[in-house]
Amino acid sequence: MSAKISPEATAKNVLAALQQRYPHPRTHLDAQNAWELLVATVLAAQCTDARVNTVTPELFRRWPTPAALAEASIEDLEGVIRPTGFFHSKAKNLLGAARRVSDIFGGQIPKSIDELTTIPGVARKTANVVLFGAYGINEGLAVDTHVKRIAYRLGLTDETDPVPIERDLMKLFPREEWGDVNHRMVWFGREVCDARKPLCDACEMSGFCPRRQPPKPPKASRRK
Repeated sequence: MSAKISPEATAKNVLAALQQRYPHPRTHLDAQNAWELLVATVLAAQCTDARVNTVTPELFRRWPTPAALAEASIEDLEGVIRPTGFFHSKAKNLLGAARRVSDIFGGQIPKSIDELTTIPGVARKTANVVLFGAYGINEGLAVDTHVKRIAYRLGLTDETDPVPIERDLMKLFPREEWGDVNHRMVWFGREVCDARKPLCDACEMSGFCPRRQPPKPPKASRRK
């Protein structure tokens, strides 16, 4: 294990390594516009991007706009998105999102986190994904399971919740890199820094990575 270095120095090394490994980062979700990216990101919760990409073509064929989806029945929508899991809550959120985007935002996806997070199903992570992916706006840094795990392992944060992790990472990486840092960490988490079996021998960061093990969430208390 290497000697401890500062989070600032680690972040500089991490950015250089990720840029070299993934010179042209991109999202795994297929989307043609901001609305489609928002829908796909909502569906991606607790689901693989690959599976979401098998569902969205039919969804957007049947309901191509927020106004069209706002008129859909929840039963029809659930039938289409069922393979993504948690389809009851996702359908409810998507219908609510479609109606709010249509009624409040004139069918256009807003360009600020404050407005985006008023849309059902959209928290900071989804808002950050949409802002950068659709508009190239770096207002924050999306923290998903891969970013959360990698940031802790590398010693970039001592936090375990997404919002404070985001604050730490925003201080360490240049603002113009925030969106790409997310994309690169997602690719890196899937291909190298796996949750259970990280490929440390094949990792260019092994020389400075402290290999910290993220703490496990507490077990739910047993009912008596």
